[in-house]
Amino acid sequence: MDAWLVWLIAGVFAAVGEILTAGFFLAPFAVGAFGAMLADLVGAGAALQLIVFAVLTLACFGLVRPIAKRHLYTPPRIRTGTAALVGRNAIVLERIANDESVGAVRIDGEVWTARSLDDDQEIAAGTKVQVVEIRGATALVTP
Repeated sequence: MDAWLVWLIAGVFAAVGEILTAGFFLAPFAVGAFGAMLADLVGAGAALQLIVFAVLTLACFGLVRPIAKRHLYTPPRIRTGTAALVGRNAIVLERIANDESVGAVRIDGEVWTARSLDDDQEIAAGTKVQVVEIRGATALVTP
């Protein structure tokens, strides 16, 4: 079997393995194998084919590693909109009673319709509460 065919088979196996695993570990080996195949096709000897394989594989790892490291350590998501209100403190402006559908709180200077997380619990005006969830335009709170 010709050396170029061995390199082609090795490159195809590495490329297919890369597609199946999606770990971006086998792709540099596939690039190296295809480069060594091309080296054989232009008449390079076995030693030069191995050197081409090693250099291309290491070069790919050198290029890919910094990019992969950057993607591993992504910054935490910044909460915006109503998601940013969850966990905030609020002051009850109007008594909260779920069964009467009344209640309002002030969250960061904005007035929100509010309901108690516990349906049976009433919360008096002036009480400091914490926002647990936002449903539509209503804040669910606990004392």
